[in-house]
Amino acid sequence: MSQETHRALVLPSLSSPPSVETIPKPTCTSGSALVRVIVANVLPYAGMAYSGNRGTPMQTPLVIGSAAIGRIESVGADATLLSPGQLVFVDTFVRARDDPNTSFLFGFREGPTEGSKKLMAEAWRDSTYAEFARVPLENCYPINESRLLGKPEEGGLGYKIEDLAFLNMQAVPMGGLRDLNVRAGDTVVIAPATGSFSGAAVQLAVAMGVKVIAAGRNLKVLEEIAATSDRISIAHLKGDDVEADIATLQKFGPVDAYLDISPSAAAKSTHIESCLMAVKPYGKVSLMGGITEHIKIPYMVVMFRSIQLRGRFMYERDDVRALIKLYEQGLLKVGPAAGYKPSPKYGLNEWEKAFEEAAKVSSWNAQVLIAP
Repeated sequence: MSQETHRALVLPSLSSPPSVETIPKPTCTSGSALVRVIVANVLPYAGMAYSGNRGTPMQTPLVIGSAAIGRIESVGADATLLSPGQLVFVDTFVRARDDPNTSFLFGFREGPTEGSKKLMAEAWRDSTYAEFARVPLENCYPINESRLLGKPEEGGLGYKIEDLAFLNMQAVPMGGLRDLNVRAGDTVVIAPATGSFSGAAVQLAVAMGVKVIAAGRNLKVLEEIAATSDRISIAHLKGDDVEADIATLQKFGPVDAYLDISPSAAAKSTHIESCLMAVKPYGKVSLMGGITEHIKIPYMVVMFRSIQLRGRFMYERDDVRALIKLYEQGLLKVGPAAGYKPSPKYGLNEWEKAFEEAAKVSSWNAQVLIAP
């Protein structure tokens, strides 16, 4: 393979499957970094999205991809912090520099505005399922390699590179928890707490010093999550009696905040009403889920209790930096000792198997990776 080309997983259209192609190696320009990709995350719904079966809009053809861990190959002339050789987390939530309200998901989904479509089509079309990726400078977050990957006897935490890929799953709920401004000692309901992002939210909240009420209907999974910390309590919701579920939530004391990360299928569930009504006066609620239908809100409860109700899409850059700090300080632990499962890795040519395996993942402690 010459230095002028590299291998990449290219999606020609939403009606044709991806294929591994040898294409020109991207060149580094001002405002960007060229990253040699080590591992990249595979989302559980990647197979559906890239086949056009999920209704995910994107510009094709493109090199598809997701968040990644990689090493800086080169940087633009305007880089002041990043340098060749650095290990970085590549975040795929790309925002326009002249308009932070314009954004898209790198290698996965264009945004709803003309600006976001232009950003994906003309500036950052090709993503991380490739040997190299050209990435916005601000989407590369330096990782303290000696601290996170170093040997414990030398002051390191002994993680593997694939352990750091869990940053992708954890960044989303980090945005919600920081938006709620939760503090050590607060009590926060997280519901449903049994999914990938919501389960990650539980681990994050514990690392931030929060007392967590993990709510949901799958008692077995709730018990597995609660076993990871003595600051996690279980609220096993029945779903057929709102008042009973409120009492279950409130038996642990006043609820300061509620973080909701409901899937689209939960539109008719009563848990949102129950959890919201369990929040104390002047409490806070953040909606981060994927429900597309209208939901029932207890209007008078929200009004009389002066509850702050807000939505949160993704996260801010400071949230990602704060997340990495939790890693570096040893407060948020990953790896087998913290209950995380081994991360299977697949080469570019094994993308079909990677997509199939990722579709089976639905927990906070599991992930599938592509290793170009």
